Amino acid sequence: MMDGGDLSTSQAVKEAKGTENGGQATCKSKEIPTVQNPSEGDQKGKTECSGPVPEEKGEERLRHSSSADPSALTSASMGEVANGYRALGEENAAPATNNLHKVSIIPLIFLIFYEVSGGPFGIEDSVQAAGPLLSILGFLVFPFIWSIPEALITAELGTMFPENGGYVVWVSSALGPFWGFQQGWMKWLSGVIDNALYPVLFLDYLKSGIPALGGGLPRVFAVLGLTVVLTYMNYRGLTIVGWVAVCLGIFSLLPFIVMGLIAIPKIRPSRWLQVNLRGVDWNLYLNTLFWNLNYWDSISTLAGEVDNPTKTLPKALLYAVILVVVGYLYPLLAGTGAIPLERDQWTDGYFADIAKMIGGVWLMGWVQGASALSNMGMFVAEMSSDSYQLLGMAERGMLPELFSKRSRHGTPLIGILFSASGVLLLSWLSFQEIVAAENFLYCFGMILEFIAFIVHRVKHPNARRPYKVPLGTVGCVLMLIPPTALIVVVLYFSSLKVAVISLGAVFIGILLQPCLKYVEKKRWVRFSINSELPDFREEEDDEAETLVA
Repeated sequence: MMDGGDLSTSQAVKEAKGTENGGQATCKSKEIPTVQNPSEGDQKGKTECSGPVPEEKGEERLRHSSSADPSALTSASMGEVANGYRALGEENAAPATNNLHKVSIIPLIFLIFYEVSGGPFGIEDSVQAAGPLLSILGFLVFPFIWSIPEALITAELGTMFPENGGYVVWVSSALGPFWGFQQGWMKWLSGVIDNALYPVLFLDYLKSGIPALGGGLPRVFAVLGLTVVLTYMNYRGLTIVGWVAVCLGIFSLLPFIVMGLIAIPKIRPSRWLQVNLRGVDWNLYLNTLFWNLNYWDSISTLAGEVDNPTKTLPKALLYAVILVVVGYLYPLLAGTGAIPLERDQWTDGYFADIAKMIGGVWLMGWVQGASALSNMGMFVAEMSSDSYQLLGMAERGMLPELFSKRSRHGTPLIGILFSASGVLLLSWLSFQEIVAAENFLYCFGMILEFIAFIVHRVKHPNARRPYKVPLGTVGCVLMLIPPTALIVVVLYFSSLKVAVISLGAVFIGILLQPCLKYVEKKRWVRFSINSELPDFREEEDDEAETLVA
C-alpha cells in the first residue's frame, strides 16, 4: 500500500557490481520503496552479497523472502510499509496459507450468490412500489448500471491484489492507509449490521409453525443458539462454508424452478406490462433494487483463500452475475404473469402465497423452508467476508497482530469472534433505520472504491492486471458515472435520522485510526505486516524497465 506522506515513490531497479577487494563484498543491489520516518530511521534497500557486508544502521529491514513462512510477521508501522513487500510473481499467486484447503470455483460462485442475493426473497416490494413492468425492467437494467460495473471492478482489483483484505487494500494502495482504514471500518460495520438481520429473519419464518419463537426468552435463546452454530461453522473452515452455501443455494432455488414450470399454462404476458407511473414509490423501488443487487465486492476479502484467484475470481463473478439476475427474473416473471395483480399484497414473503396459489400447500412449505435456509446461507457468507477482512487488515498492519492469528482450521478466530459479537449486540435492536444506515455506509465505501479504481488506472498503468476491464481510463470513468449518480440518489432519499447515525459511525472511524496509531507508537499492542504479501509496484517497475531495454 502507498502512503503519500510516509513512503517515497517506487524507484527503477538498479544493479551495481563491485569487485572483491580487501575483504569488501561483491554485491548486487536492488532498491525498493523506503520508509521516510525521521524518528525511526530510513528503510534500507534490499541487498544480496557474496561476501561479508557491513552491519546496517537504522531501522531493522523487513524480510522479503518469497519462501518465508506465511505466518511469519514483521514489525511495521500501522499500514505504512506495505510496499516493502516482494513483487507479484508471474502467476500473481496469493500468499501461501500452509496447506490450507483453497476455495474452488463452484463454492466461490455460491458464496458470491449469498453475499449479493440468496434468492428472490425480498424483491416483492419492487412490484408493490412500481408494478410488474418497472419491476421487471429494473432487474433487467439495474445490473448494467450497478452490478456489472461493481463486478468488473472487483475482478480487476481483486486479481491485482489477490489477498484477504480486498477493497481495504485497493483503497489503501491508492489513497493511503488512513482512507483504507476508513473503508475497512465502514464496510465491516455495514456487513455486521447486515448479518445481524439473518438470525432474526430466520426465526420470523419459523414462528408461524412455532409460535413460542415470536418473542420472550425462547426467541432470545434461539437467536443466541443459531448465531453460535453458524459461527462455529465459519470457525471450522471456509471450504465447509462454501459447500454448505452450494447445498443451501440449490435447495433455495429449486422450489422456484418448480413453481415456474407449473405456472407456464397460467401465464398471461399482458400482466407483465401493467404500470402506473403516478403511483410509483420511487424511494422503495430504488432501495429494493439497490439492496438486492449490491455487495459484489464483498468476495474480494476472501481472495487469499481462493484457488488460483487470478483466474477463478473473474469467472466466478461472471457466473454469479448470471445466476443472481436469472434467480430474480425467473420467479418474478412467473409470479406476475400467472397471478392477477394485487400490488398491496406484494410484500416480503408473498412468494410463499404465490407458490400456494400456483402449486398448493406443499410448494408453499418448500418456499418457506427455502426462505429460512437462505438466511443461514447469507449469514455464513457474510461472516466469512467480515472476519477475513479483519485478518487482511491485520496482515497489512492496520489492526493489531492478534487479528491475523488463525485457528487450527486456518480460519481468522479473532475476526470471527468480533463479527459474532457485533451480530449478537445488534440482534436486539430495531433494524428499520439501521438497515438504511447500512446502505448509507455502503455508499460511502463504494465512492472510495471508484476513486481507487481510477487512481490505479492513472498512476499505475503498467501494473500487472491478470484481468483488466476492457476499457481505457476514459471509458472506465464513463462506466462509473451511472452508479455514482445512483449513489447520490440513494443518499438523497435517506432520512435525516439515517444521515446522522451514519455520519456518527463515520466519525468514530476517523477517531479510531489515529487512536490505533497512538497505541502502536506506545508499543502497547504489537502491529505487524505479513512478509508474504505482494507489492504490485515493484513488478510495474520491472516491467517498465524491460520495455525500456
